[in-house]
Amino acid sequence: MEIQSAMQAVDASHLSPLNQSASSDAKTPFAGLFQDAIGSLQSLEEKASAAVQGLLDGSGVDIHSAMIATSNADAAFELSLAVRNKGMAAFQQMMNMQF
Repeated sequence: MEIQSAMQAVDASHLSPLNQSASSDAKTPFAGLFQDAIGSLQSLEEKASAAVQGLLDGSGVDIHSAMIATSNADAAFELSLAVRNKGMAAFQQMMNMQF
């Protein structure tokens, strides 16, 4: 039950920065957005690790909550990997331009 409430808090925390980002784009530097995204990714991975550890310890975490937390962390990691790959491809394309 504790993991479920933590996951709901994570869902709420991920929605609020997206809604606020449109109004605070002028205040937040571009690098800050990446730092926030990496921080969110680390938080999801820590929560998934805690859920799996709780499942293995038998401390009341059900398998569904652990699988959902792990799936959320995996999806966030895949998204960050895709963004990194797109950024690297754009950088490589810029480096190959001839002036």
